[in-house]
Amino acid sequence: MSDTTRAVAGPDGRLRCPWGVQPDDYRAYHDTEWGREVRGDDELFERLCLEAFQSGLSWLTILRRREGFRSAFAQFRIGKVAAYTEEDAARLLADPGIIRNRMKIDATLHNARVLAEWKKGELTELIWSHAPVAQGRPAPRGHDDIPATTAESTALAKDLKKRGVRFVGPTTAYALMQACGLVNDHLADCAYR
Repeated sequence: MSDTTRAVAGPDGRLRCPWGVQPDDYRAYHDTEWGREVRGDDELFERLCLEAFQSGLSWLTILRRREGFRSAFAQFRIGKVAAYTEEDAARLLADPGIIRNRMKIDATLHNARVLAEWKKGELTELIWSHAPVAQGRPAPRGHDDIPATTAESTALAKDLKKRGVRFVGPTTAYALMQACGLVNDHLADCAYR
């Protein structure tokens, strides 16, 4: 395994996952958010939406537009987004602060309408029911030890789709699991593991 796949020292000398060293946006996200437990339906809805918008793009693109997304999508409050109209969809398609992809915007609005029908806490319960057993696999030593999908992310994607949620496949579901602390994919020698 090459050294570039192991944790590397950041500007402060602390070891980090290679992707979390530069630029500053990545470092802040890596150090304070990625892999930390997220619960709450609105909070998980935000992460689910952002992971879907990221599909095919760099995560840095999403991070740098995150406040624009929050503003455009009512801070990702499910009930508020569920009430968006066709006029809101047109507004979103013209908003330079977000990714203006019609399919992703439509999926976000659709998913909000679906989730608005769920009981409070149901999204959180569903997502966390797919968290793997903590002792599952060893800490990754390098990038090659981190899967793109797992049996749990495949099951989560299928469960969400079965309940009407769109634009979430096993890879998106796994990225959500990483971001929200269902799995810990900080490298073994990363200071933030």
